Amino acid sequence: MNIAIASDHRGLDLLEVVSRELSSQGHEVLAVGDRSGDPCDYPDQAAVVCNAIADGKADRGVLICGTGIGMCIAANKFTGIRAALALDELSAQLSRSHNDANVLCLSGDLVGHALGQRIAKAWMQTDFEGGRHLRRVQKITAIDEMRTEDVEAGTGLDPQDT
Repeated sequence: MNIAIASDHRGLDLLEVVSRELSSQGHEVLAVGDRSGDPCDYPDQAAVVCNAIADGKADRGVLICGTGIGMCIAANKFTGIRAALALDELSAQLSRSHNDANVLCLSGDLVGHALGQRIAKAWMQTDFEGGRHLRRVQKITAIDEMRTEDVEAGTGLDPQDT
């Protein structure tokens, strides 16, 4: 699988560790964005990864900033992206099995190297369960495709959630 990965300056150390972990699992890691170590803005790095996914150059992405929160917010602004912040292996697994997340966001400040490796491994090895979760992911996709006023009015969404 092709994985695009980027970070801001605060996530660079963890980016190197996670890149090696993904490569060791047999994935093609596409290091994109600014890797100079100079201060850079996380929305710019998120855009590079999300565009790589949208363009079909990557199947999934990994984004790392200080907290992971900014990357997650920025990534989720892109159509077709389902980014999730994972601070442990369980949240990584659930983001894949329940939400079919295609971008993993990590905290360079809060996640150590060993934990980061385990999170990335768990995320990559977990499949989407489908079933009742598929309907919910389809609703997220529908929101992507709707006009803002349709979302605000609730038009096109089935309010029944079983």
